[in-house]
Amino acid sequence: MTEHNMNQTETYLQEYKHGIGVFSEKVPHIAHQFNAFSEACFKEGTLSKKEKHLIALGISIAAQDEYCMIYHTKGCVDHGANEEEIMEACGVSAAFGGGAALSQAVTLVQNAWNDLTSSTH
Repeated sequence: MTEHNMNQTETYLQEYKHGIGVFSEKVPHIAHQFNAFSEACFKEGTLSKKEKHLIALGISIAAQDEYCMIYHTKGCVDHGANEEEIMEACGVSAAFGGGAALSQAVTLVQNAWNDLTSSTH
């Protein structure tokens, strides 16, 4: 996929992938430990992968971490979350994070949902 054909969400995901690759080259011992820990946290367990990504989405919204919002919106979609579940997670994070969190949910997360689930994608 060329950069001119990427939507905003794909561009964010590509930037993150590139950044984590550079980080991994510069400090592989740290990157490896972080990746192993993250993979362990997101394995299927008592909570499903979908539930874990919904939690992570809510936290990333409250923390106003745009890359994580998009990454975990994709995780939600990839693990079967529907729009209503994602929007409900956004609402819970807005109850905690206020208007700033809500502004991220009604813009960035909704745009990511649309990009990730578009029939032209």
